[in-house]
Amino acid sequence: MHAFFKDDDFQFAVEGVLGSTWSRAADVGEVLTTVDRIPNRSARAWVQQWTATAERVAGEARAAERAGHVRTAAARWLRASSYWSEAADKADGPGDATDLWESHRHAWDRFVDLTAAVGDVAVERIAVPYEGTTLPGYLFRGASADDARRTLVHTNGSDGSVTGAWSRCIAEALARGWTAVTYDGPGQNAALMRQGLPFRPDWEAVLTPVIDHLVTLPAVDPERIAVMGISQGGYWVPRAAAHEHRIAAAVADPGVVDVSTTMLQQLPHFLVDLLDAGKREQFDRDMAWALKLSPATRTMMEWRMRPYGVTSPFDFFTAAREYALTDEQLAAITCPMLVTDPEHEQFWPGQSARMAAALNCPVTLLPFTADEGADSHCEPAAVGLRNERVFDWLDDCVPA
Repeated sequence: MHAFFKDDDFQFAVEGVLGSTWSRAADVGEVLTTVDRIPNRSARAWVQQWTATAERVAGEARAAERAGHVRTAAARWLRASSYWSEAADKADGPGDATDLWESHRHAWDRFVDLTAAVGDVAVERIAVPYEGTTLPGYLFRGASADDARRTLVHTNGSDGSVTGAWSRCIAEALARGWTAVTYDGPGQNAALMRQGLPFRPDWEAVLTPVIDHLVTLPAVDPERIAVMGISQGGYWVPRAAAHEHRIAAAVADPGVVDVSTTMLQQLPHFLVDLLDAGKREQFDRDMAWALKLSPATRTMMEWRMRPYGVTSPFDFFTAAREYALTDEQLAAITCPMLVTDPEHEQFWPGQSARMAAALNCPVTLLPFTADEGADSHCEPAAVGLRNERVFDWLDDCVPA
């Protein structure tokens, strides 16, 4: 595949934005001209240029609104939301990231409201009761659908945007007649940025309240609720499905058995030894010296620790180790499961096959390859092919 950047992280991000053109959450020309203005490995330029593109497209969205072109305005707000999300991912510090995230969310909400105004799709904001507060979410259905439909619930990953939920779930689900739901769980999007709720490993405590709420809604058929987990959601959804047995079918893209491996593999052995020995003060002191030498790594660590609700690197790596599935938990899943298995999975290699082997339920291990342009974590550049295969499987498991 053509390399836009030598930096793997930048390249992966560009492939993801290009993939979202499948659902009109980005436009190829806007992506390519933005990328062309970004020097390799310059996070500052990445933030500046994606912000500039987002602001320009948002200005055009406002102009379309003033002119009464509601459908065009909605499309532009969706793309602006994508671009602000890209800027937020590499922002320097939580404050800047929060501001850019708020811009992304505002653009998304304009897209939601204008899409509903066009009349093709009905959209309902939902508030899921959760431990003394609520979790925000969105329910989408065809405007002409006045009966209870099969429903697909999208669970995001550790840093996925709401526009990513549109590209990888909602748009295709609507095209196939599903009711589609996305929500912000603890540590995700508004639940983190506005409510300060951190991640938790026991996702059954999250997904069960979501389903409890959905079964009360007239748009949802309680007997036909499927769930999809993207990226780290490939851990959360199987974890929840081991306990929540109202799920008719589940997708893990990819399968994640142990979240911590992608973090621990970046640590030198002496730091892992300190972690194992529980030497918190020494671990944090040695990490602080290392982070002084790399401001980019320090920024990345701050970004990664924030949704876990910790500021200590020792606490971060210790917490990550709790996000692991046992064979007993995997064996407790009863619904059919689809586990994607992309070639060159860079974060959790081999874990999709490991998950599939431990399942006792009907399981499909679905490969994606480099020859198809569909390799790498969550098949970033092949959203169309990925959606076709995943949704064909869902249609077979939960027919319309």
